[in-house]
Amino acid sequence: MTITETRNELAPPEGRRRIVVGFDGSDSSIKALDWAIAEAAHAPAVIDVVTAWTFPMVMGYAFTTTVSEVDHAARDLVDHALTHVAEIAPDVTVRGEAVDGAAGPALVQAGRAADMLVVGSRGHGGWHGVLLGSVSAYVARHAPCSVVIIR
Repeated sequence: MTITETRNELAPPEGRRRIVVGFDGSDSSIKALDWAIAEAAHAPAVIDVVTAWTFPMVMGYAFTTTVSEVDHAARDLVDHALTHVAEIAPDVTVRGEAVDGAAGPALVQAGRAADMLVVGSRGHGGWHGVLLGSVSAYVARHAPCSVVIIR
């Protein structure tokens, strides 16, 4: 098992496939991560977990959360995902990254050097009942690699 966390863009692994998984801690993203674990165990690959975050900037409103707290929460999500993979598939190499930016573009960027990009069909957004969330729809339209959307 290899676990790496970084703030920089994750480099493509040497000689192995790269599966990028969008992870926000939602049930759907956990299912996406589990799917990627099974895929990596079946056909060797490195799993790169990407959690994107943005700090809300709205004029006229005061926030009780700081930028560093939001960044720390995103890193905690990455740590949770890395631990999840290590517990289920200790032989799978997993790396993690917390990215400051909107989820869709951040995942598409991460997918540039990936063989596959895996996301859940819905995250923590407020539109319950829709079949496809805005991030998964964005990724399906813009990703430069194969996309798997887990429902």
